[in-house]
Amino acid sequence: MRSNSESNSAVNLDIEKDAGGDYAHLTNNAVSSYSWENVTVTVKDRQSKQPKDILSSVTGSVQAGEMLALMGPSGSGKTTLLNVLAHRTVLGTVQQSLYLNGSPTSLKSFRKLSAYVEQEDALVGSLTVRETLYFATQLSLPSSITKAARILRIENLIASFGLQGQRDTLIGTPIRKGVSGGQKRRVSVASQLITSPSILFLDEPTSGLDSAASFEVINFVRDIAKKYKILVIASIHQPSTTTFELFDKLLLMSLGKVAYNGPVSGIKDYFDALGYSMPLFTNPAEFVIQLVNTDFARDQSSATQRLQSIQDAYQTSSSSQKITHSIADQVADTSSSTPLSTSQDTANKFLIPLTLIHRSFIKSYRDLVAYGIRIAMYMGLAIMMGTVWLRLSTHQSNINAFTNAIFFGGAFMSFMAVAYIPAYLEDLSLYHKERQNGLYGPTSFMLANFIIGIPYLFIITILFSLIAYWLGNFRPSAEGFWVWVMWLFLDLLAAESLVVLLSSLIPIFVVALAATAFANGLWMSVNGFMVAPGTLNVFWRYVFHYIDYQAYVFRGMMVNEFGKRVYECEELVGGGCSCMYPSSLEGQCKIDGKAVLAQYGYNTEHVGKYVGYMIVIILGYRVLGWLVLKMRK
Repeated sequence: MRSNSESNSAVNLDIEKDAGGDYAHLTNNAVSSYSWENVTVTVKDRQSKQPKDILSSVTGSVQAGEMLALMGPSGSGKTTLLNVLAHRTVLGTVQQSLYLNGSPTSLKSFRKLSAYVEQEDALVGSLTVRETLYFATQLSLPSSITKAARILRIENLIASFGLQGQRDTLIGTPIRKGVSGGQKRRVSVASQLITSPSILFLDEPTSGLDSAASFEVINFVRDIAKKYKILVIASIHQPSTTTFELFDKLLLMSLGKVAYNGPVSGIKDYFDALGYSMPLFTNPAEFVIQLVNTDFARDQSSATQRLQSIQDAYQTSSSSQKITHSIADQVADTSSSTPLSTSQDTANKFLIPLTLIHRSFIKSYRDLVAYGIRIAMYMGLAIMMGTVWLRLSTHQSNINAFTNAIFFGGAFMSFMAVAYIPAYLEDLSLYHKERQNGLYGPTSFMLANFIIGIPYLFIITILFSLIAYWLGNFRPSAEGFWVWVMWLFLDLLAAESLVVLLSSLIPIFVVALAATAFANGLWMSVNGFMVAPGTLNVFWRYVFHYIDYQAYVFRGMMVNEFGKRVYECEELVGGGCSCMYPSSLEGQCKIDGKAVLAQYGYNTEHVGKYVGYMIVIILGYRVLGWLVLKMRK
């Protein structure tokens, strides 16, 4: 391995040495500095409706191999600053000057040089550590890189982060134990380092970890940063003394302004000079946070004055002037700096949907929440339905029972699609993270999500139908069974597409659940069972009935059952018979099933047209879901 003194090296250089030079063209150009000047974010105050700065003229700089800690009380603006520096969307009006090696940055070039680790570990819990890194390489590394080189990079990262013993351990799900919290954070960081970024952003990397695990995570990041000259910028909340001392620089903020920006080692002397002496055996991080925190001060006026004096002192300090002059020198010296390439090869966009499908397939058969629990639910529903409507005879007294069973089967198969919401929201969270990192867009995500659901929904339909259809004694023919399967399959596709649309629009579990339940209640009410389409209120009929996928499912299954079946009338004691529905077979004491359909205004024609309507509705939901994701930055 290389020594720490070798600058501008990267993880992929080690791999180039071991893999025969496959990565020679991939190495990122050296980023020696990242600087920002007068970063200001303005929003409209909710109470006064006046402009309010949540960041005000923040200036700073970090050099290759350094770790900068962004700290401050809650509401100080550190997360907003981190997002601005990472070229991520923030609320409000942003004024900024960002420089790489003294040159202005662009989003396209910056994404190829940086990586961002979210505060929450957006990982697939049903994948192992090695699989997580494998899919990271598939989504982010250029297609020109060989499989052997990818595997070597994965193994090097696993070794670098001390995860050899957990390489084949699951990340962990709510019902399956996996790696520890500290190990999970290391996997998150490793998955972002897979492309050998020059700049690494960390949003609260120690959140939810104890002091030992926090030190472990930050120490690993520090080793990687020093070894491969990576710039690290991390927002962090009140670390322990040992963890805090791992950082090179501190940018301390309060109420959107800088209170200190300089080396961690210089904190004590700096604040001593201002008259705020740090007591012995005190955690420096806790000391400075308490010093600039006015939220819990008993004397708000005194605390505000103290904070103002600290912020004013920094603006006139030699540290502030030094940073300003350093940035000016970098900008003036851009002619001699190394140009940064923006033509780096990227992953094959056409293969990304296949990678997402592969990942989703592994998740779906390992994660019981995704489809296992749903299969059990539908099997239970099939057994219940089949035994309640058990072996119904073709006597006219059972016609209403057959009709009720058709409605129940279609409507509740659709309604139970709400069980897919938690699994989809987990996928959506991972998609947002990976889209922010520029890996893929809504088209690949939506396409993969739709394709991976098709086989599982078909399996659910077959299992449900094998039980419910034959126990209930619906039209006993192979044709009738497979037509029933077709309609239920389209029903489930439409129901899951509706879940995807509503959950994309409102990605909050309780709200998405309520919205989906309400939509299903609406579709049940206007699908033609409760009130025949011909007598349905004009508003509900023309506004909702014709776009109700459950209406076409109910119609198709009714035609399948009654279009080619005959039922017996009631034989009278004195002779003759009484038929509930008059038909051409009344003289034979029978009822032609088409007479039942006539009561609903249905006929046996144009079945293919209604299948087409279902496909249009399914695709419509998916396109609308895609638009929601496309428009949401």
